[in-house]
Amino acid sequence: MTSYSMIKVGNDYVVQANDKCILKVGSRRRAAQLISDATDLLNALAVAQSPKIAPEEPSLAREAPELP
Repeated sequence: MTSYSMIKVGNDYVVQANDKCILKVGSRRRAAQLISDATDLLNALAVAQSPKIAPEEPSLAREAPELP
């Protein structure tokens, strides 16, 4: 899990991931939005990579069709 934070440097804000500076923006609101977006994307990626979300076989057996 990546830990995001922001620090103020002069008039700008620096977004950090695991204490590594990755982006500099001029707005605190924009920095907070970027952190939120990154967290959402990582959470979505974790769900997409989860093994066996859906069962391999159908839960119901298929019925044989009735012929007239």
